[in-house]
Formats: sequence, structure tokens, C-alpha cells
Amino acid sequence: MNYVTYGGVTVGLCILGYELVSWWPGLKQLKKDPARHAARLLPFLLSWSYGCLTTLGVAGLIGTASSSVLGLSNWLGDAALLWGVGEQPGQLAARATFTPLSGPGACVVLILTAVFIAAVKKANDDDAGVLKRGAWCGITLGTSAGVAGFAAVPLALAANWLADQTYGRM
Repeated sequence: MNYVTYGGVTVGLCILGYELVSWWPGLKQLKKDPARHAARLLPFLLSWSYGCLTTLGVAGLIGTASSSVLGLSNWLGDAALLWGVGEQPGQLAARATFTPLSGPGACVVLILTAVFIAAVKKANDDDAGVLKRGAWCGITLGTSAGVAGFAAVPLALAANWLADQTYGRM
């Protein structure tokens, strides 16, 4: 299982904060048309969910890429904590309720990887950046013990259920 450090979670929260500030239309605009503004956040949330799923027991090339992104984020965040604010880095406790993907659930992640790659290739530069940052944020926060980490449990259960419905009926 992947582990995350304080620095890795800090990197994920920085990405999340950046996206929320970039997205925020202002209270007046949000009240005027909440559905349109919420829809603008949807690509980030979907790619965040995908990134989170890649940390849940997926092996092979996808799991290796996810672990590499997490390891790099841990290193960058730990260096920023140590040199930026003088805080000692350390490993964060992982979720107590780890729900790995089933075999068919991993098949769903492979399908989502193909969809994610196609979406990134089709998107313009700004939208592709949002998708990539969403996946990166999901990878860094998916293994944390906080609120974002608890979101990984229902995501894994949903992927496993979808896989059971898809592959169980063939």
C-alpha cells in the first residue's frame, strides 16, 4: 500500500486550494447561476476521483505511475516543509479503513485510465491542466487519513460495484 507524508498531503491541499481559488466565481455569481458554476468544477472532481482510485491497490504500470507521483509529491512537500517553514517531515497515518479494489474493480480503473488519457488529449491546454492537477491531487490525498482519504472508501466500493455489475453479467 502507498503511504503519504505530511509533505505529500500538503502538496495535495495546495493543489486543491489553487483549483478552488481559480474556480471561485464570487458569491454573487454563484448565487445567480449555481449549476453552471458547479459544472465548471466537475472535471477537476472527476479527475480527482480517478487519481484517488489509482492509489487503491492497483499494480502494474498504472500503480507504478501513481506510486511515483505520490513519492515525488512526498519528497517535494517534505522539502518545502523543511526548507520553507522549518517543519520536520514525517509519515502520516494511513486510513484505518482501507478498501482495496477487487480484480474487476482494477479493470474499471484501466478503463478509466483510457478515458482519462483521451480526455487529456482532447482538452485544450487549460482544461488538460485542470484534469492533470485533479488526478495529482487525488493521488496525494487518496491515501491520507483525513476527509479526502475517507472519500476513497466509497470510490473503491463504487468501482467494485460497477465492475461486479459489468463483469458479473457477462
